[in-house]
Parts: sequence; C-alpha cells; structure tokens
Amino acid sequence: MSFLVGLVGLILVSININQFASRSASPGSLYSYIVKGLGPTAGVICGWSLILAYLFTGMSVLCGFASFSGTLIGHLGVHPSSITLLALGAGVAWYAAYKDIELSAIAMLWMEGASLLLITVLCIIIWVQTGFALDMSQLTLEGVTPGNIATGLVLVMFAFSGFESSTSLGDEAKDPLKTIPRSVIGSAILAGLFFIFTTYVEVLAFNTSGVSIAKSEEPLGFLSRQAGMGFLGELVALGALFSFFACVLGCINPAARVFFLMARHGIFPSKLGAAHNSNKTPHIAVTMCSFVIFLIPAIMSFFRVPLFASMGYLGAICSYGFLTVYLLISLAAPVYLRSIGKLKKRDVAISVAAIAFMMIPILGSVGLPGSTMFPIPEAPYNFFPYLFLIYISITSGWFIKKSFRSPRVVASMRQEIEETHARFSDVEN
Repeated sequence: MSFLVGLVGLILVSININQFASRSASPGSLYSYIVKGLGPTAGVICGWSLILAYLFTGMSVLCGFASFSGTLIGHLGVHPSSITLLALGAGVAWYAAYKDIELSAIAMLWMEGASLLLITVLCIIIWVQTGFALDMSQLTLEGVTPGNIATGLVLVMFAFSGFESSTSLGDEAKDPLKTIPRSVIGSAILAGLFFIFTTYVEVLAFNTSGVSIAKSEEPLGFLSRQAGMGFLGELVALGALFSFFACVLGCINPAARVFFLMARHGIFPSKLGAAHNSNKTPHIAVTMCSFVIFLIPAIMSFFRVPLFASMGYLGAICSYGFLTVYLLISLAAPVYLRSIGKLKKRDVAISVAAIAFMMIPILGSVGLPGSTMFPIPEAPYNFFPYLFLIYISITSGWFIKKSFRSPRVVASMRQEIEETHARFSDVEN
C-alpha cells in the first residue's frame, strides 16, 4: 500500500516537474527549475537538498554493493575488507562518470535491465508455486494503520529516489524537451508497478515460510532456495550487485551536475564548474562526489558499523532531501505557470494534491508524541529529520549571508537561468 500511494503521489510530482522539463533543460536539474519558479533562495535550498539526497543515496547503495560483493566473493573463500570493496565500487563508478555520460547511461541501462529481468522471473516462479494465491491479509490491510503506511512512505521515497535524475542531463540528452519529460514520468510509473508486484509476491511468500521478511538481509536469495531455484537466487544476487553499482553511478552523475551549475553561479568554487576538454564531463565535480560517496561509508565501516545498517541509516537520511525537493517543485510549478500565463485550475489541483502527498511521509518520519497512529520512530531514525533541518538551516543561512555580501551572485543565477530558458523557448516556438 505504501508503494501504491507513493506511485500516485510521485506521478503528481512528475507532472509538476514536467511543467518545467517540457519547456527548458539544464544540468542543474530541479535546482534551476525552482530558481525559475520560486527564486534563488528556494533554488539554493533545493540545490543543497539535491546534493545531500544524491550523495547519501550513492553512499547507501555503495554499502549495498560492498555487502553483496562481499557475500559473493566470500563463496570463493576470499574475504576482502569492507573498505576495499567500497573503494572498488566508488573507483569504477568514478571512472565511468569521469569518462563519458553516454558510457554511463548505457552501462546503467544494461545492468539495471538485467537485474530487473532476473528479479521479475524469480517472482513469477515463486507466485506460480503458490498457485497465484491471493494474499487477503495484504489486500485487506490486516493490522495496518495509517502510521504504518506513512512510515513506509519514507522508505518508498528512498526506493523511488532519483526517478527525476534525467532532468540533470540538459543538453547532453537528445531532444531534451521531449525525452526528459517522458523519462521522468515513465520512470515513476514503471518503477512503481515493479515495486508493487515484487513486494506483493515477496510478502506473500514470506507469510507462508514462517520467517520474517524484516529479518532477512537477502530475501530474494532465501525465497529462491525455498523454491528450489538456488542458482537463480545467485544470479539475482549478481544482478543486484550490478544494480547497486549502477545506482552509485546514477547518483554521481546528477550530483556532479548540480555542483557544476551551482559553481557556475558562484555558490561553489569555480573549479567545480569546469568541464573536461575532451570528455565534456564535469570531471572535478565528479571526482569530488565520488570521493565523498566513498569517504563516509568508509568511516562508518572503520568504526565497525555493519554495511547493512549503514545502508539503512544513509538511505533514510537521503529521503528527506528528496522530500524537500519534491515539495518545492510542486510549489514552484503553479507559480511558474502563472508567470507565463499558462496556469489552469487543473495545475493548481495537481500541485495541492502533490504537496498533500508529501506531507504523509514527513509526518510518518517525524511522528506525533503520544500518538499510536503516527508513533515517533525508534532511535537513531527519530534524530534524522532534525539533523536534516540543521543542515538546511546552516546551508541556506550561509547563502543568504553570501547574497547580502555579493548581490551579483543572485543576479548571475537569475541571468543564466533566464538565458537558458529563453534559448529553449526559442526552440519550442
């Protein structure tokens, strides 16, 4: 149910994103759209939120890569350290992102495609063995409260995280005003349907196994062995390994491009706004993002935090960045449409519905004191929303102070984004 609600909500968000993506394209992703709609301060809040979201997602999936690769290599009697595996994943992803965006995109497509195919095949086999049973406890939401669904939506945000990342490609995409909007809404719909199907089958299978899915670090591997298809489980684990790697790569690329454009606007050091002479990639920003994505999980591993736990902590934190961005873009869309004389009642309704949807996982992640419907999450998850608020307060406060000292920074932001938008307006017309 959390995935179903998340799918509906993120389709609404994608419609708001596409109000901008169908009219303009920029390497700054949603950052540049929100500057256009709500102004520089809101845009910078979005930029810092995107940076945290993409980097922490990259850290989380890098932990997944290290965990899965350690398990697979362990079957061969080789047991490299977690830090070595983290360095391997980050290093190879850095090279692909540094070298060529087309190489990165093709690599991600094939890796993710193979992984999704294997998982789908396994889930179909498992469902066939149950006789295509209907799990009435799921379908009737037995024992489920609104708080359960709201809390689940925080993890759903992590699962969907980056569905909009094609907006960061700008001119690097072919026919961006058509392909980017299609990829944004297509990613949300296809991912949502895949998540709903696989979670239904997995929960159904675990309900009949006598084992709790919440305590399994390798649920698909366990279910494949239960179905007598252990070899397929190994292939799924291998596919998941490549999928984690593709996700690391898929986080480095958009994070680097947000840094790239914000540096061009004078918010970060100008070197981060440099592009490689021959590769045409933001190579310095790519290198910095790759290093940060490696560094924090490596420090956590050094202090003996298990990779599986690190993956959960970092994934929860990144969700707040995406929630903030999706909330801001849903606010920005009707303001922007009104400014160009294209606002309709339907657009306002979609914006309000998307904002209302965003409030559900926010409430679920914070909780209400004394409420059994929306309980406060257990430690350390109950601290994460407040750590994110401190982060946003410091970074946005720093920008406001900087804008007072250097008004040209704000003027430069507005000018470059207006020029980009005007250029695409000419193409559209």
